[in-house]
Amino acid sequence: MKELVFFLEEPSAREMMKGVLSRLLPDDIAIRYVVFEGKQDLHKRLGKRLKGWMNQDARFVVLRDQDRGDCIETKRQLSAISRDVGKDDVLIRIACHELESWYLGDLDAVEKGLGIGGIAKNQDRKKYRDPDRLTNPSQELNRLTKQAYQKISGSRNIGPHLSLKDNCSHSFMVFISGICRLIQEAWKIPTRRSRNQKGCSKCVWLGPREASPQKLHPSERSLP
Repeated sequence: MKELVFFLEEPSAREMMKGVLSRLLPDDIAIRYVVFEGKQDLHKRLGKRLKGWMNQDARFVVLRDQDRGDCIETKRQLSAISRDVGKDDVLIRIACHELESWYLGDLDAVEKGLGIGGIAKNQDRKKYRDPDRLTNPSQELNRLTKQAYQKISGSRNIGPHLSLKDNCSHSFMVFISGICRLIQEAWKIPTRRSRNQKGCSKCVWLGPREASPQKLHPSERSLP
């Protein structure tokens, strides 16, 4: 069974992923979410969960916020944990600096998801053209939405509207491209390359659910 397992540090990441993966992955890939209780718990228990996974056809993705840590060092630590249990092909991605950077990279999705008019027009402002540089994006998003954004419910509502092709957050686009490459290499699932508004070539799976962002992937499952 083709199975894609996401190891996440917090529930808000899972809620966002549901809205993204429903449009990104074909139906025959089973999606599993393993949500930890923060960064320390992720680093502590990741190796055990990877080592104990029984499905030999499973592929793994680890997503963690950078926060104020060093992105390269954080990725090195997680890679070492994976290698120590014999998992050399784990896709590790770091959200720079927080998950909210990805939302600030697509203010049209924020406007639609939270139902707040006038948000998208701010995308041309310098700080939102490169949101990965913001050191406190969650605080910035709260300010921009006048506290309407709540971490879990906001992620659930914004996720289905996040563009898979045109996000100003470089780390988000690297995340999407990484998943596309992973499933293509693991299961030979074809992907198409599309060009975003900035002229950057991005690899995205343009399946039949692209036009219906509210539909969830049929095989999603969260694990304790």
